[in-house]
Amino acid sequence: MTDPLHAELLRLAQEAARRAGTLLRDGRPADLEVARTKSSPIDVVTEMDIAAEKLITDLISEHRPDDGFLGEEGAATEGTSGVRWVIDPLDGTVNYLYGLPTWSVSIAAEQDGETVVGVVAAPMRGETYHAVRGEGAWATGAWEGERRLTCRPSPPLDQALVSTGFNYVTKVRTHQAEVAQRLIPLLRDIRRGGSAAVDLCDLAAGRLDGYYERGLNAWDYGAGALIARESGALTGGRPGEPPNPALTVAATPGVFGPLQRLLEDFGAWHD
Repeated sequence: MTDPLHAELLRLAQEAARRAGTLLRDGRPADLEVARTKSSPIDVVTEMDIAAEKLITDLISEHRPDDGFLGEEGAATEGTSGVRWVIDPLDGTVNYLYGLPTWSVSIAAEQDGETVVGVVAAPMRGETYHAVRGEGAWATGAWEGERRLTCRPSPPLDQALVSTGFNYVTKVRTHQAEVAQRLIPLLRDIRRGGSAAVDLCDLAAGRLDGYYERGLNAWDYGAGALIARESGALTGGRPGEPPNPALTVAATPGVFGPLQRLLEDFGAWHD
């Protein structure tokens, strides 16, 4: 049985992701412009990122005023309840800016520092993924009814389809390209979708064998990593570390170790 608190957090995350996804899908202005930049002139924030985060934090605060927040667009409060919400209101902003469909709303809830609930909504796919710690990973939308997610059986590494992403800082992405160049001959192929949360959910849904990226923050992987783990995949960073900004790795059990070792050898964790 799901813990009552976790069930409450899940319902609230699902409602917040649904509303934010609807706002982003239906409210996108035809003349959408960049509101500001982050790490570089091509790492952008739009007015819709900001509006979606406000919608999410306002909704959650209305129901749980003592919870804390960590949001990509600036939400940062400690809270007193032991629950913190980790939010990426629009993961894949550049895709969204260009009208590409691969973007998502990612909401995770931590209890005493551990992620216990994750929801990722991909409105242009009509799909929503969710997980509660210990209760499996699930999805609705592309499937008839609610479907339990199970990652693919592990192929040999040279038959693995692996996704990644690239930083918006030139020095970092140049090294990332060098790592990818070394990896490509050793894999089936590499994909670059543009939303870390969607990539992690695609791993959970059996659409990928692995995923890695340097430079992610907690809001990028918080919900998606839980969903991937609950599907049977493994997640981590460098060997012996959890996912973190230096490196995030997720893969089916048989692919995870070999992929992680290659990334360590190739220096994927540094610039």
